[in-house]
Amino acid sequence: MSGRRILIAGIGNIFLGDDGFGSEVARRLLERSSSEGVEVRDFGIRGLDLAYSLLDRYELAILIDAVPRGERPGTLFVIEPDLNGINDATAGNGLVEAHAVDPLSVLRLVNSMGGRFGRILIVGCEPADFGPPDEGRIGLSLPVAEAVGRAVEKVQIIVDDYLATQVNPTATASRS
Repeated sequence: MSGRRILIAGIGNIFLGDDGFGSEVARRLLERSSSEGVEVRDFGIRGLDLAYSLLDRYELAILIDAVPRGERPGTLFVIEPDLNGINDATAGNGLVEAHAVDPLSVLRLVNSMGGRFGRILIVGCEPADFGPPDEGRIGLSLPVAEAVGRAVEKVQIIVDDYLATQVNPTATASRS
């Protein structure tokens, strides 16, 4: 397994309720021991830091974030973004906000800087809310807090399956 590089990136704003989901999952993952070559980081709202980290050419990057998709709060998603459309001029400008992280904007920025991607996955959770308008809230809603442990397990399964298929290319990712 030597030489394998995997980035697990928690993103979100802990002062905006369920937007802190990715940071909480990263915090829990940091409490566990990780495999060689697996780096877990809580990027919070530091989109530029995430972009520069992705320039380091990880084979797999797992971005963990609150992802509103209209489902029941606490629902988990594993999304593999279409990187073929990352250059699409109508898809956005690739600018990264100072106090927010949009994963696709970060990927566009990395692409515009000449970065190349390995596999990118987003482990997302349907938020309940981000706190009162103009006030925010510290802490996750109950359904999102309950999803944190499931997300930790989901990320661990993704990493384990990826590492297993790299050691044994005929192995299948049956647990995802």
